[in-house]
Amino acid sequence: MSPPKPLLLLLILTIATTLSSAHNITQILDSDPNLSQFNNYLTRTKLADEINSRQTITVLAIPNSAISPLSNLSLAAVKNTLSLHVVLDYYDAKKLHDIQDGTVITTTLYQTTGQAESSVGELNITDAKGGAVKFGSAKDGAKLDSTYVKQIKQIPFSLSVIEITAPILVPELLTATDDVNVTGVLTKAGCKTFAALLSKSGVLKRYEDQLKSGITVFAPNDEAFKAKGVPDLDKLSSADIVSLLQFHALSSYAPIGTLKTTKGSLQTLAPAGKFGLTASTAGDAVTLHTGVDSSRIATTLVDASPVVFYSVDSVLLPVALFGMSPTPAPAPAPESDAPSPSPEADTPSPSKAPAASPPAPPSDSSPAGEPSADSPEKAADEHSKKNDARGSAALLNGVVLSVAFGVVSLMF
Repeated sequence: MSPPKPLLLLLILTIATTLSSAHNITQILDSDPNLSQFNNYLTRTKLADEINSRQTITVLAIPNSAISPLSNLSLAAVKNTLSLHVVLDYYDAKKLHDIQDGTVITTTLYQTTGQAESSVGELNITDAKGGAVKFGSAKDGAKLDSTYVKQIKQIPFSLSVIEITAPILVPELLTATDDVNVTGVLTKAGCKTFAALLSKSGVLKRYEDQLKSGITVFAPNDEAFKAKGVPDLDKLSSADIVSLLQFHALSSYAPIGTLKTTKGSLQTLAPAGKFGLTASTAGDAVTLHTGVDSSRIATTLVDASPVVFYSVDSVLLPVALFGMSPTPAPAPAPESDAPSPSPEADTPSPSKAPAASPPAPPSDSSPAGEPSADSPEKAADEHSKKNDARGSAALLNGVVLSVAFGVVSLMF
């Protein structure tokens, strides 16, 4: 039985919203020079990426004339404070003034960091006398020192940007520091094996040198090194161990919001080339892909801009050390692009110069007209099928969006 039309429409609109980019907070704030410093802080702390990655959110913007209390704070403290100004719900001017002599306690982005104690990450929004709307920390006894000024931007039920008179300051958030003890963080989080490897190899110094300019660390927990399929690291050379450990860190600050919105390869501390690392997102979960294996980001151990440490479920294995080289090999091998596929392959590979010793033909045991399992023809056929699948997925996304907006147009 087909679903009711209202339910079907809701489903289509939900898919369409998910597939499209909702907003860009940096561009929105650029239109108001009075909010330039606030906008700059969102960029420097990478909070802009987190805001852009979310579908339902309200940003409480602070004007340049009132933002000076943040100027002497560490960047980590600035990020914590401004995280309290990002509400995980939609409040436009109308909704704020409809509170009607009441109070709403709502959750902010800081509450999602795992560092918030009690109600520190919650916000008090109160309709005061005379129609004024006040904002403050939800902590007991906290003052409501900030007031609604005006609506800056609204995308109904998705994004609302409003200006307030002053920053919301909470003492617990103002003392955050960007000083991080690398081995201390790792040891406390159950990543002792990883910490020991860093110290023994000398890569710890490389991590520490990167702290001031920005670093992102993906630390495998102790169980990850015991998992089935993890290569024997004792068989690697000292240089390979160094490259492997450098591969577990990015040369920049990338909190979760940044990982969600970054497309393409992530730049690690390892040499460029075969040390590619990419990230994919499913809901709030982020998975890292090396070309050899994948690993889910389990938890954020510390986020003190410009430093962030994550724990990951698996040791990240780079192609350069554990995968097949894309360079054509003298003998045929699975996933190699060296031999040209036969006419049976659906999509031929780009032509290459003939190899000195051509690969042996399929054995007589293979059925006539069908490539053997290890043959380059079979590999090319599988590659073609994957490309066809990707093309079909992209086409489906386009069709869904077209149908969704077509239905909405007919309704209105």
